[in-house]
Amino acid sequence: MERVLLKICYLGTAYHGWQVQPNGITIQAVLQEKIESMYKSKINLTGCSRTDSGVHANEFFCHFDTDIHIEPKGIIKGLNSILPKDIAILDCIYVERNFHARYSAKGKNYVYKILNSPINNPFLYDRAWHIERNLDIELMNKFCKEICGTHDFLGFSSSGRTVTDTIRTVSECFVSKTDNIIELSITANGFLYNMVRIIVGTAVDISDGKIDINNISSIIDSCDRSLLGITAPPQGLYLNKVIY
Repeated sequence: MERVLLKICYLGTAYHGWQVQPNGITIQAVLQEKIESMYKSKINLTGCSRTDSGVHANEFFCHFDTDIHIEPKGIIKGLNSILPKDIAILDCIYVERNFHARYSAKGKNYVYKILNSPINNPFLYDRAWHIERNLDIELMNKFCKEICGTHDFLGFSSSGRTVTDTIRTVSECFVSKTDNIIELSITANGFLYNMVRIIVGTAVDISDGKIDINNISSIIDSCDRSLLGITAPPQGLYLNKVIY
């Protein structure tokens, strides 16, 4: 048996996230079906993360085992010819059997996009959070500095989380603006369920004056979800990079 590692990207608008679900179409289900069609055999596809419904990925990794050898270029070309246009194979390599798309990852980088403009951009529909009022980039960056480091991020997670360890280390977090596009970039050794979206929502609420930036350190330490901001909508979120 050989282990195949795929590097993919996808637009998540039409999907109920990555992981197979009984009542919705998912990236994993579609990709696995196409791989099985090409290999003419059942496979078990394992992803590096569980992106939510409507969330996108600039870079996502998944692996599967097979006893049928196909050259990587053939896998890339073959799958891209039968996949829907909102999913693409970027690269393919054979890896050691002990490599795991999820558990071998040392960290991930997410980017969240906000269209900060009084006028909607139809080309960013379902690809960014549209906020008409001006946002305070300086205040948002002050908040980003506060969450860098190792903290208990329990307050920054939704009740649907499946893990008990809520300690995470954020190595980098910052907000930038180009024209009317604001991006929050965050890199950490791991993320809790809805963690990035709650961080973004809190940054926006701080900008709006709903949360006092001077209290944010104690709010983080409190692990109290009710003291933090809203959960930002999914369409602005992109899994940007996986670190191995």
